[in-house]
Amino acid sequence: MPVLDLSPLPPSACLGPSLILHRAYAGQDLGALTASLIARALAPDPDPGAVVDLATLLLAKGGALASEGHRLLRQATALQPSFRITHGTGRGLRVLAIVTAGDLMANTPVDFLLNGSDCTLILHHVTADTQRLDLPPHDVAMLSIGCSDQNAAVLAHVGRLLAGHRGPVLNREAGRIARLTRDHVSRLLAGQPSILAPRTRRMRRGALRVDAFPVILRPVGSHAGQGLGLVRNRTELALWLAQNPAAEVFVAPFVDYRGADGMYAKQRVVLIGGRPYASHMATSAHWMVHYLNADMAAHPARRAAEAAWMAGFDDGFARRHAQAFAALHRSVGLDYFGIDCAEAPDGRLLVFEVDTAMIVHDMDDADLFPYKQPAMRRLFDGFLAHAAAVRRA
Repeated sequence: MPVLDLSPLPPSACLGPSLILHRAYAGQDLGALTASLIARALAPDPDPGAVVDLATLLLAKGGALASEGHRLLRQATALQPSFRITHGTGRGLRVLAIVTAGDLMANTPVDFLLNGSDCTLILHHVTADTQRLDLPPHDVAMLSIGCSDQNAAVLAHVGRLLAGHRGPVLNREAGRIARLTRDHVSRLLAGQPSILAPRTRRMRRGALRVDAFPVILRPVGSHAGQGLGLVRNRTELALWLAQNPAAEVFVAPFVDYRGADGMYAKQRVVLIGGRPYASHMATSAHWMVHYLNADMAAHPARRAAEAAWMAGFDDGFARRHAQAFAALHRSVGLDYFGIDCAEAPDGRLLVFEVDTAMIVHDMDDADLFPYKQPAMRRLFDGFLAHAAAVRRA
């Protein structure tokens, strides 16, 4: 009787999201790449890495193509959970990221964090039904699954699997990731004298109650400002409800954080081993600030402000809010996480969101944003240094 080989398959090589999104962000023609990936994915002996890359490409395009990307990703990772991405020579640290199939914001963007290195990244996919971790050989692992309703079950399950794992793992405690919901974060940070975290409540649509205006309403599970609304009175509340069919909503008081110049500035900061690193700063005349809608490319003055913020980050922003960052590190208790924040009118650090899966990248045009590359290099080097330290511990 033949003996069945039940050992896991070795990781399949793939390009990875960083390389694909860099090309897409730069406006390159992806026709030839798409055709090549389709041919390899549909070959008699399909290439699993090509299927995953094709799924990433479709997810990046969004819209109707995203659902096909999700289907391909689930299909490929069900057959082959591990995929290898080589950075540089590939002779550096072997970093394994425990991830789950999802959109481009479902997991920590480890592939981006390794840009410019000689690391090998292994994306190891798990689900809520995974029986054993069966991790491929690596030097250090990272639990890279982000907090969301969709990921709650898999995070809880992987947390139990990791309880018996003895190797070095960044962000090992799944429960600490799972509690980074907007409402829980506001409770977690309440009472910290250096932080303003507006009290956030999660409410069902039918039970939605607003006691004082103005408030910010956000559909649960939404990203990038989709459905986000500033509601100043009951008439605007009724209008928002008519336009947004969300079953559940996050409700928080609005904090007017305009600076003396009348502009809103929102910063993304990444904490690695407790040390803060600048990721980006967007400035806008509108209260809802995102890097894309701030149209930084069209405003030299806004880019100059971001450049100055990044250049003076350690001695400026990070020093002013050192107590807040220390409190965040203690309260969140993870090796790696990002925050979206601003400076409140009273000088405290105004925290909007805490997440391990925030987009952190170096894709901006180096000619238009020459200050970005050095700042991101510091952040990426900080991640590598901390990963190496966790490995040695």
